[in-house]
Amino acid sequence: MAVLFVHTDRLEIRLTRAEKILSLRRTNIDIPLDRIRSAVITEDPWVWVRGIRAPGSAVPLTLAIGTWKVHDGKDFLLIKGTRTSVVIDIDGEGDGAEFMRVIITTTHALELLRALRLPPAIEDPAKEIATD
Repeated sequence: MAVLFVHTDRLEIRLTRAEKILSLRRTNIDIPLDRIRSAVITEDPWVWVRGIRAPGSAVPLTLAIGTWKVHDGKDFLLIKGTRTSVVIDIDGEGDGAEFMRVIITTTHALELLRALRLPPAIEDPAKEIATD
């Protein structure tokens, strides 16, 4: 499972070798902290998935690793099963941020939100889908 590090200026997601192979990436993911707009804990990460896989690997409702292209940018998914995940929305793809949204399964979701200094919130993803 990927290891998350919160530095003073960025969130670093260190992918394992298997995750890099499945996502067809060579590098880890760095997200500037000043670009993080919001982060939400979710019990069902699959309702947050949008767009089409390109490139990456997926087994429906079991595994999603890689880049998903959406209308105006890209999302990165690292979802394993239906375990607790964190949905991180990012401002301004391109200017220091590679993705618009990152969804990552982690057993340390609340600790991640605390480290990011964002308020811990559990939100109904149906509201997000209805407003898109």
